[in-house]
Amino acid sequence: MTYAIIGFGTIGKALAKAFARKGIEVSVATTRDPESYASAAAAIGPTVIPKKLADAVKADIIFLAVRFEQHRDVAKALPGWQGKTIVDVTNAYGVPDEDLGGQPSAKVVAEAFSGARLVKGFNHLVAAVMDQDPAVHGGRRAVFLASDDDAAAKDIGTLAENLGFAPIKLGGLSEGGLLVQAHGNSWGHLIFKDLVKFD
Repeated sequence: MTYAIIGFGTIGKALAKAFARKGIEVSVATTRDPESYASAAAAIGPTVIPKKLADAVKADIIFLAVRFEQHRDVAKALPGWQGKTIVDVTNAYGVPDEDLGGQPSAKVVAEAFSGARLVKGFNHLVAAVMDQDPAVHGGRRAVFLASDDDAAAKDIGTLAENLGFAPIKLGGLSEGGLLVQAHGNSWGHLIFKDLVKFD
C-alpha cells in the first residue's frame, strides 16, 4: 500500500509527521515544484518524499489536505480515480450551502474524484494538535472517520491505528459525517474537539 499527502501547509506537514513518527513512507506534493519544499520534507524525516503532483497521485491512499476550493484542481491530475481511496481532510468553512448544492462538502469532493472511495477524516483537529504524538496520558488521540463505503472506512481506520490514533467511525457522510463538516459559517459539532480514547 502506498500513501500520499496532497497539500503541504500546516495540516499536510502535521500529517507527514504522523507518518514519519512510525517510519511509514509517504509522498507529499503541491502544485509547486517539489524542490521548493524538499528541505521542509527532509526536516520532518527521510520517509517523507517530495514528488510532483502527477507522481504523488499514483499512490493507493491519498490524503487531500488542501483548501476546499482547490480540490477540483487536484482532481484534474488524473482522468479517473478508480482503485484509489481519498481521505478528505478539507474544511468548507465559509463556502455557501448553495455552492455545495445542499450536500455535505465531502459528497462534493467525492463527485470530483469520480471512481475513488472517499473517507472524511483527520480534518477535525487543528494543525498544532495533529502535530503532536497521538499517544496521550496512556490513551490515543481520536480521529473521526465518515464514509459511505464501509470497506474504505475500515481500511483508513486500520491506517489510523498504525499511525497511533484511535479511529472512531461516525457512519455515512450525510449522517454522522455532518458532525465533522462545516456548514456555511458554522462548524460541525465535533470539529476542534480533541478527544483521547483509553482502551
